[in-house]
Amino acid sequence: MPQRAWVATRKGLFELQRQAEGWRIARASFLGDPVSMLLPPVAEGPHAGRMMAALNLGHFGAKLHVSDDAGATWTEAAVPAYPPQPDGAPGPAWKLVQVWTLQATPDGRVHAGTLPGGLFRTADFGASWTLVESLWNKPERLEWFGGGYDVPGIHSICPHPERPAEMLLGISCGGAWRTQDGGEHWALSAKGMRADFMPPEQAYSENVQDPHLIVRCQAEPDKLWCQHHNGIFRSIDDGATWQEVTTAPLSSFGFAVGVHPADGDTAWFVPGVADQRRVPVDGALAVNRTRDGGRSFETLRKGLPQRDCYDLVYRHGLAVADDGRALLMGSTTGGLWSSFDGGDSWQAVSNTLPPIYAVRFG
Repeated sequence: MPQRAWVATRKGLFELQRQAEGWRIARASFLGDPVSMLLPPVAEGPHAGRMMAALNLGHFGAKLHVSDDAGATWTEAAVPAYPPQPDGAPGPAWKLVQVWTLQATPDGRVHAGTLPGGLFRTADFGASWTLVESLWNKPERLEWFGGGYDVPGIHSICPHPERPAEMLLGISCGGAWRTQDGGEHWALSAKGMRADFMPPEQAYSENVQDPHLIVRCQAEPDKLWCQHHNGIFRSIDDGATWQEVTTAPLSSFGFAVGVHPADGDTAWFVPGVADQRRVPVDGALAVNRTRDGGRSFETLRKGLPQRDCYDLVYRHGLAVADDGRALLMGSTTGGLWSSFDGGDSWQAVSNTLPPIYAVRFG
């Protein structure tokens, strides 16, 4: 059972510690500043125990900070920087808008997915960053476009736990991309995804798909789940093909998805009303769970607000711990709930936090 967790919010980073009665907020860092993403302590390798936090300070730009003492103190690090943009280069400006996701990889590096759609990596834990130009220079990138943001962004980084040279990315709106040679070459990997927001003849175009989040099962890495703008999709062949799951109750629209680390057939989703409303169905917060690969679902409500609830859970607002039983879920209106039984029941940790961007277990 995890003993620590972190909550990245619009007004700071909050550390949770496990107590006998549940979670308590033990520390706040960057109070008042928007924290867009957190990398919890790295489990192993040359940077074991180190943490990273991404801030989005608006007029003052995106910032990164690192900690060597589990979040007690922080030091500012370098931020990913794009090369100078050639005159007349098409596409969005080559300027960092936000660090949207951070992911440690088995090769000892950290990867950052950014708006406007760049993938960066660092081997020295943020002292310097390198743009993965092999992806940035793909001609297909010029067809990517923003979903909820004005520019496209990389929000999902799924390294293969057994093959360090392999990684799959989720991009809004740019589909899924996979490398099998350490980033030297990239190929679209969204076959089977469907985009109803496109003209019918382009609905299955892999390069315009809007995966809201993609997650990989660590013990069964060929199994991946995607919460897409137009439904739930599943892959059992390492992302080569995707199959739509149509059995989810309430709604197949949402942003967050979590997968059991030891069982690729078990996954959790937070359904919502599409498209402009983006609130829980019937004003009642619920979590859908499948334990048989999407053939059937259970709708879990115990302990969650069931009246006049309009909480939205962002794509990084649901976390599943390594034991597959502890879960955390945070909302745009500052609600934070935990479960210790795989989602069967939930307990409120706080109802008064700032809007929550991401939750992560340590």
